[in-house]
Amino acid sequence: MPRVRVGVVFGGRSGEHEVSLASAASVIAALEQRGHTVVPIGIARDGRWVVGGDPLRALAAEARVALPADDAAGSVKKALADRAEAVESGAALSLARTDPPGGLPAELRHLDVIVIMLHGPYGEDGTIQGLFELADLPYVGAGVLASAVGMDKATMKAVFQARGLPVVEHLVVTRREWREAPDRVARRVAEAVGFPCFVKPSNLGSSVGIGKVAEPGALAATMDDAARHDRKILVERAVRGREIEVSVLGNDAPVASLPGEITYAGEWYDYATKYLEGQAKLTVPAPIPPGLTRRVQELALAAFRAIDCAGMARVDFFLEGDRVLVNEINTIPGFTATSGYARMWEASGLAYPDLLERLIELALERHREKRE
Repeated sequence: MPRVRVGVVFGGRSGEHEVSLASAASVIAALEQRGHTVVPIGIARDGRWVVGGDPLRALAAEARVALPADDAAGSVKKALADRAEAVESGAALSLARTDPPGGLPAELRHLDVIVIMLHGPYGEDGTIQGLFELADLPYVGAGVLASAVGMDKATMKAVFQARGLPVVEHLVVTRREWREAPDRVARRVAEAVGFPCFVKPSNLGSSVGIGKVAEPGALAATMDDAARHDRKILVERAVRGREIEVSVLGNDAPVASLPGEITYAGEWYDYATKYLEGQAKLTVPAPIPPGLTRRVQELALAAFRAIDCAGMARVDFFLEGDRVLVNEINTIPGFTATSGYARMWEASGLAYPDLLERLIELALERHREKRE
């Protein structure tokens, strides 16, 4: 494809700030290697735009300093920030400039396309997509609706169920319901979901705020923790099965990659297991029969279409024997060259730099179609 001027937006106000920095570092390096002009655009934890100079390095340094001492995932986040800073970039070494939250930095007005590498709230949930829609800027990935639905686990599962997709047994509880009637909620959980179960904030990713509850007596503390993160809480049966992933690429005619299988030694796939080197293993293609491979690929495409997704997504599954359950869709999956999304496409014949160029083509194509 012809060389373009690409803005890469990263950082953000969510608990996945450091994950975003690591993803953006890989994306910037690959795009520059292909000869594209890359404009790095950071968003600090307080919402300030960080532009000019080397925003990635500035935010990585800031992330390490700002980590609270009581952050259980602090060592993992520091490692992610180190990884981001270690990637060589062609960005100028002048001082970064900060702009106040809201509005658009001047750098955004002269771009051909934007790659959004913001994970979690205020990045993956439709908010920044809406800002770019208002500014009439082409951007990679899902639009406002698909981003919002994909971010909210409760709404996502409701949409999947409405489309006939198999999902795990679950309950949705509001923070107010839990705080006003905890005994009633606990009875509902025992009757409808049972133990062990997982308790999840509805609108966070990367396993932030998620806890596994082995028995009824441990429910209250885990619910209280999830309620600190979100006003909606998802309580889901703990599935004893294999974890399979599929990458999806495209707009109105999406295609599915070969599936991968995630395995790990820990009790469950928590934040540290996801992001510490060597804690989890992705096997691609997943060692499952051809019939199940086709089934998860079909369901991945069905989940992608169900939320009206575009560009990219990773769809995660549980496999209980031959029973396939759709767990969730991630509209901005982890995007380093060694992340699952990229590795599944590499195994399917699409190398990381080519994948990024295809995503840019899809973004420009979708923007043109909106104007027709």
